Amino acid sequence: MSETVVVWHNPRCSKSRNGLKYLDEKGIAYEVRRYLDEPPTAEEIRELLEKLGMKPRELMRTKEAIYRELGLKNVEDDEALIAAMAEHPRLIERPVVIRGDRAVVARPESRIDELFGEGA
Repeated sequence: MSETVVVWHNPRCSKSRNGLKYLDEKGIAYEVRRYLDEPPTAEEIRELLEKLGMKPRELMRTKEAIYRELGLKNVEDDEALIAAMAEHPRLIERPVVIRGDRAVVARPESRIDELFGEGA
């Protein structure tokens, strides 16, 4: 089964760069999506959250200044949080590695192994 692996990547983030290095070391082919340059739509974020099995806030970088500036700490509406991530992709935790109908936030990068099971 050769499903395309896609990495939502921010080249300025060491954790994100480490995720790509980990994939390279494992010999796993992948496509990079520089999500700050090519922001995901709200629908793409909803689909990602389903693959991750996460709630919107769990995918958010809550220590980002924009998180505080937008007052998101007190927002309970998941759709409002998704809209904020679509408008301000810097809020999205990274790197996200997607394979088929599953995904992980690769922190630490060894979490990528969860997408491949034994023998990755």
